[in-house]
Order: sequence, then C-alpha cells, then structure tokens
Amino acid sequence: MIDAGVLTPGDQVELVDGEIVAVTPQKSRHATAVSLVESALRQGFGEGYHVRSQLPLALDPVSEPEPDVAVVPGTARDYRDAHPSTALLIVEVADSTLQFDRTTKASVYARAGIADYWVLNLVDAVVEAHRNPQRTSDAPSVWRYASVERYTAGERIAPLARPDRFIAVDDLLP
Repeated sequence: MIDAGVLTPGDQVELVDGEIVAVTPQKSRHATAVSLVESALRQGFGEGYHVRSQLPLALDPVSEPEPDVAVVPGTARDYRDAHPSTALLIVEVADSTLQFDRTTKASVYARAGIADYWVLNLVDAVVEAHRNPQRTSDAPSVWRYASVERYTAGERIAPLARPDRFIAVDDLLP
C-alpha cells in the first residue's frame, strides 16, 4: 500500500486480520511500560534471542501487526531481508486498547500459533498470560487461547520459551 501511494511510511497503522487499523498515540505511561517490558525481556531471555519493540511481524497474508514487544529467535541481522513470521513471546501493553488486545489481537496471534501472548493490562495492573492457542468449536475460523492466567504485583512469570527464567511482574509495570 505504501508502494501504491495509499499509505505513507509515516502513517501509524498496522494490518490486523485484513483491516488497516490506526495505531493510537502512546501516552507516557504506555511508553514507559513498553520500555520496561523490553528491558526485562532482554535480561530474561539473554543471548540468542532478539527483543523487538513495535516492529512488524509477517504472521500471514492478512495480518502484519506491530506488537509492543516481541521476542524472536536469533539476532536482528537474521531479519534483514524479511520480517519474522512468528515469535516466541508477544507482549501488548494495554490501557485504551485493552478490549481489542484481549479479543482481536488475541485471535490473530492464536491463529498464527503464538504459544505465549501476554497482555500487560495497565488498567488493572496485571499481566494476563494467554496460552494454548486453539480454534473455537462454534466458529472454526475464530481462534482463541484456552488458558488465560493473571499475574499481579509481587508475582513472577516465566516465558514458555525460557521456563527457567522468571520475570517479576513489578519489573514490567510502570
């Protein structure tokens, strides 16, 4: 769409489930949370993993979201010629986008087979860990996560890809 002149490189949009979705401007609290998540995940994952902040994931022909933070295997140079098509962990920081991140984004990530999807819920000050992606029985084209667990301040959570590395919820919350 950029090549066709419909969008410009400066447009704040992402492709989610076949729709061009405007990305809402970040407030200070949201930006702080994104930075905290990025830092905690870099430390938690260590060498051999690339922590990406607000960069595209080419999940399928109808979805190229730009999650707040995504952890992918390898290094930045591994993705010089193409965006990653999957992630080991995706984190969306949610305040005004909470419902969208819990529903539409969760469905897109589940359909793409993202095993570990966290919503850093700033409204309730919790991490919602969405795991075990599966198709819904009532609508096979709709995907969801079978498991959603909430982690609060004072608790720790381990990414599925690094079950030996715990991350304190306090380190993620602004």
